Amino acid sequence: MERTDIRNFCIIAHIDHGKSTLADRLLELTGTVSAREMTEQVLDAMDLERERGVTIKASAVRMNYTTQNGHGYEINLIDTPGHVDFSYEVSRALQACEGAVLVVDATQGIEAQTLANLFLALDADLEIIPVVNKIDLPAARPDEVAEEIEELLGIDAADVIQISAKTGVNVEAVLEAVVERVPPPKGDVTLPLRALVFDSHYDSYKGVIAYVRVVEGVLDMSEPLLMMATGAIAEPIEIGIFSPNMKPSGRLEAGEVGYVATGLKTVRDARVGDTITVRSRAAAEALPGYVAVKPMVFAGLYPTENEDYDLLRDALDKLQLNDASLVFEPETSQALNFGFRCGFLGLFHMDIIQERLEREYDLDIIATAPSVEYEIEMRNTGEVRVIDSPAQLPDEAEIEEIREPWMRIQIFTPTDYIGPIMDLVTKRRGEYVSTEYLDPRRVMLNYTIPLAELIVDFYDRLKSISRGYASLDYHFEGYRTGNLAKLDILINHQPVDALALIVHQDAAYHKGQALVSKLKEAIPRQQFEVPIQAAMGKKVISRANVKALRKDVLAKCYGGDITRKRKLLEKQKKGKKRMKMVGQVELPQEAFMTLLKLDEG
Repeated sequence: MERTDIRNFCIIAHIDHGKSTLADRLLELTGTVSAREMTEQVLDAMDLERERGVTIKASAVRMNYTTQNGHGYEINLIDTPGHVDFSYEVSRALQACEGAVLVVDATQGIEAQTLANLFLALDADLEIIPVVNKIDLPAARPDEVAEEIEELLGIDAADVIQISAKTGVNVEAVLEAVVERVPPPKGDVTLPLRALVFDSHYDSYKGVIAYVRVVEGVLDMSEPLLMMATGAIAEPIEIGIFSPNMKPSGRLEAGEVGYVATGLKTVRDARVGDTITVRSRAAAEALPGYVAVKPMVFAGLYPTENEDYDLLRDALDKLQLNDASLVFEPETSQALNFGFRCGFLGLFHMDIIQERLEREYDLDIIATAPSVEYEIEMRNTGEVRVIDSPAQLPDEAEIEEIREPWMRIQIFTPTDYIGPIMDLVTKRRGEYVSTEYLDPRRVMLNYTIPLAELIVDFYDRLKSISRGYASLDYHFEGYRTGNLAKLDILINHQPVDALALIVHQDAAYHKGQALVSKLKEAIPRQQFEVPIQAAMGKKVISRANVKALRKDVLAKCYGGDITRKRKLLEKQKKGKKRMKMVGQVELPQEAFMTLLKLDEG
């Protein structure tokens, strides 16, 4: 195939605007997937993606398309996620393309992630093809949405393609536009090989399988390969394309997208963003990779059985290969023994990783409450420490000030829900910045808010009070000094480091009370009474007792002297007291999850 006949493009959109459905229609239209093999969301191969109806991983596929005048093209499509937590997947996919199809829902219009993903595509200097989807719905307003796109991009509303990906109406116009408007890839076949690794996964037979976009040169089976960042050398086992399953082709040339099975057994040797070259004729310099992602949310993952620690480490290693935005390091906890402190892009990302560990690697794990990174300025030395767990917080007397991360958020919402949304953000210590009316019915609210208030259940509550219509996008703004303190939870007079929180002092009493009440319900009753306390420093601010399970020792006493009953009760009391001194309280996973479900009000 001539390089002028190759097109590389991705589909970007807000979550649930129809990216994966459009990808299905394109695969059908080009005959890449036969009618017999066709299922909904073909490219969403993971069970989790199908169950939740969201794309989690970007996935690549090659299609062959013949235009109406009989000219054949090779089209490489990368379907991307729409959820804000997976924007890193999108930014990586964009590096492998020359064009982007921007899909907008005809009923919802432009939303938060539409804009965020569009700006990523413009930064990568891609050709944008705007498409309005779901024109078959009764509430669709395609012409109005096309005008919104015209205002945003400066593209004539008449040039915006109107389609229904579900029914297949006008989908062929998208392929025609890709062929006409997206430029063919640049790159010289005669230069030394340079291939960008934009994703990867681990296969127990073929080792690390790297998904690559060949920028220059030819990738074939003839010579050993060199990973330029790690210096690892690999003998290629298989080279091929996605159609949509992996299909060996033996060779990839400049401009093409495919995969190479490297045979590397150590996960760290092939990183996302690395450049692959040929060992004997290595390229002079690597391609600019990706900016290392900065995790926003941190939590501890611990195996319920201590002997599964090594299995958990291997599983995290392999997951990190498939998801470069996951970071982790070992940590220990008094309550949970050995585990890992993991960094995630958001709460949904954390939820997906936890579920993938349990499903794909058959592990039983406990996750601690999520936290964010704080900056601590020390009183005597002036040193600034960064901590991502409340357990690392130094003694109060040593701290000059605590700084917490703040985010700038944009909320797109119909005007009917402005009041409840403003109320929600204000309760979470949000600070108002501005309001912009997009049209008479829709508005964009700009706020700044502490990240700690955003990560727990903000998104769920936003969706519930706006009946699902509001959408959210957020960006890191900076650190600010806050009136913060550590809230310790003591169970049976022992502090449990995994349940500690860093909270704003104004909310400490309310949070402590709510948490103690929730824990009282979550912790099962023992043979002895278990006190649960919330404390700030030396001061206990809330307490509740989990009542002891008691055997009825008086069951056999029919009447008789009261002293006999007293004697039996005293004997039981002594046994309980002794048991309390040696007894241990087992904490179920629900106890840690209570931290995510503290009600407002």
